[in-house]
Amino acid sequence: MLNNAETNEHLIKKLERFSRFTDSSIGIPFTRFRMGFDSLVGFIPGIGDSVGLALSLYPIYLAMHANAGFFVIARMLFNIGLDFLVGLIPLLGDVFDIYFKANIRNTAILKRHLNVP
Repeated sequence: MLNNAETNEHLIKKLERFSRFTDSSIGIPFTRFRMGFDSLVGFIPGIGDSVGLALSLYPIYLAMHANAGFFVIARMLFNIGLDFLVGLIPLLGDVFDIYFKANIRNTAILKRHLNVP
């Protein structure tokens, strides 16, 4: 489906915007750290991590449409799984989510795979 370089660049730009929103769109006052909507919603007990997991499946969906290989998608799923499982641990999971940024990592994996500069 997504064969040409122009379409791949558009896909990566879309994913970079999504990743910024979910992982680093909000500055934490008086620090150099940033968090995103995923980290923010993760503070809601019970549903926060599930919402973050659902959001994180969007890059997988786009990777599948870009015909990314099994190992690329498996690495992306590993990042999502790790983020979700550690996120279930109260407080530690919230801090981990601010540092780990699974969606940014997954965007970088797909970007390398598609050879988009």
